[in-house]
Amino acid sequence: MDMNCKECNAKMVGRSDKKFCDDFCRNTFNNRQNRDYSNLMRTTHNTLRRNHRILMNTLLKENNLSVSELAGLGFEFGYCTSMHKEKDGQPKHIVYDLVYEIGPFNQVFIRRNS
Repeated sequence: MDMNCKECNAKMVGRSDKKFCDDFCRNTFNNRQNRDYSNLMRTTHNTLRRNHRILMNTLLKENNLSVSELAGLGFEFGYCTSMHKEKDGQPKHIVYDLVYEIGPFNQVFIRRNS
């Protein structure tokens, strides 16, 4: 049975269920298939890392500042690793090991997750 590589269309010999002629073609095919997903993941992860770095730098200097000051540092409020509400009803936003919440007068309070 004649088989062709799914990437380069070269004739292949070997197992009947073989899809690619070599590792290069297999990797190239899979990378192209996952490109959109990989770009989304990379962009999201980079934003989360930047948010974490901004929170950590702010925490080392002081543990709160205003929403507008944090946004001015490049913080993107739409990105966190998880979120939950505590007994007081205020949402707690978590970025890896750091927690921030927005309090009265748009003050952002930052702490390490315990």
